[in-house]
Amino acid sequence: MSAAASLVRNLVREAVDFALPPRCPACGTITPEPHRFCFDCWKSLTFLGDPCCASCGLPFAYGDSAGLCGRCLAEPPPFERLRAAVAYGEVARTVVLKLKYSGRPGLAETLARLMRRHLPEVGGTATGEKGAVLVPVPLHRWRLWKRGYNQAALLASALARADGLEFAPDLLRRTRATPPLKGLGRRERALTVRGAFRVTERGKGVLAGRPVILIDDVFTSGATAGACARALKRAGAASVVILCWARVVQEAAD
Repeated sequence: MSAAASLVRNLVREAVDFALPPRCPACGTITPEPHRFCFDCWKSLTFLGDPCCASCGLPFAYGDSAGLCGRCLAEPPPFERLRAAVAYGEVARTVVLKLKYSGRPGLAETLARLMRRHLPEVGGTATGEKGAVLVPVPLHRWRLWKRGYNQAALLASALARADGLEFAPDLLRRTRATPPLKGLGRRERALTVRGAFRVTERGKGVLAGRPVILIDDVFTSGATAGACARALKRAGAASVVILCWARVVQEAAD
């Protein structure tokens, strides 16, 4: 890029920032750069990592990440590993609700930037395990039509662009509409989504023998992610790991 072109670009950016300054994705406070939280919202986020359950990523108070939590020991999940950027809390909830219901698809880039740090762990290398494919948790077609986009697909697309991974939004489908899971116990959630996901015929050929990184916005009880993982493995996926924006860390209701 020439010096003149660089100067013009910087001037345009300064003009845009003056007219439409970047703002905190949670509270709307003006921030120095796009996709950044303000200080108060940033310090309110609880970032998740080691030490945690080697399988579901539930944080431990101490120790390492080689062991399993009590739930994973008693009921091994149908996926190999789950990691989340942050714990589900007020700020994490506010941002994901804006993404889903307030017509703010650009927030997917903001969240994906914080999810990326777990890609080496769930994918094997800084650019994901060789041959891994990013698959978003699908919406039913009626909900997709009403909302206009699938927030999980936006997150997966942003991660794929940044890390050179294969993004496959059309391999896994939700075959029937399911009622909201909010307020249901863990077992009721699992029954509600049982059999609700299916891999397409094309997907069976693409997924055969390949690892899958399943992308979602929030992990609550694991019912939806578990149903997706089972469908992917039945279709021949070698493994399924889950990467999401936020994870509920308190014990879910049984």
